[in-house]
Amino acid sequence: MKVKICGIKDITTALSAIESGADALGFVFAESKRKIDPETAGEIIRQLPADILKVGVFVNETKEKIEKIAEVSGINTIQLHGDEPTEFCSSFSIPVIKALSVSSAEDLFRMDEYSCDFFLLDSPKGKYRGGNGISFDWSVLADSQFLDKKIILAGGLNPENVAEGIKAANPYMVDVSSGVETEGKKDLGKIKRFIEKAKSTEKEEVK
Repeated sequence: MKVKICGIKDITTALSAIESGADALGFVFAESKRKIDPETAGEIIRQLPADILKVGVFVNETKEKIEKIAEVSGINTIQLHGDEPTEFCSSFSIPVIKALSVSSAEDLFRMDEYSCDFFLLDSPKGKYRGGNGISFDWSVLADSQFLDKKIILAGGLNPENVAEGIKAANPYMVDVSSGVETEGKKDLGKIKRFIEKAKSTEKEEVK
């Protein structure tokens, strides 16, 4: 099971997450309490292994600004967490994650509208588009088979429920931010426990 730790703001957390087994790190460039500037993100990213996904998170940003931030920071994947149209999502030269808020099974059909590398399924938006610490009803995924799509499960995951989420959704990757924080800051112990739980939970084999 692959794991993405989102909301990275310092090199210590980044390296500790990777040492614990993280496959991807998220850097938030949209309005958020976890927002980071491109230059600081770049300083962190330049110290990371080449095979790690370095994901930049954007909400309804212009293509020009996204490309500029990607150039400055060195991110190698773009996460679009707003109301970006289909054509916009397929206009980049590096991989794209399209985030979709899920409140019912009908929301899952929106995946058919997009051509992108990954889909991140998140809770309905709160104050911010993500990182609100609330799960959606995973049972809506029970009868769905995403054989041709790489699904990233997000929204309200933590070390205590990530195994349940993996078994319910059978995703390609799990994504966590607030679920590995203590008093609003990344907790290295929680990150380690989250990754250990996720990695030890077997995905169901598709028959």
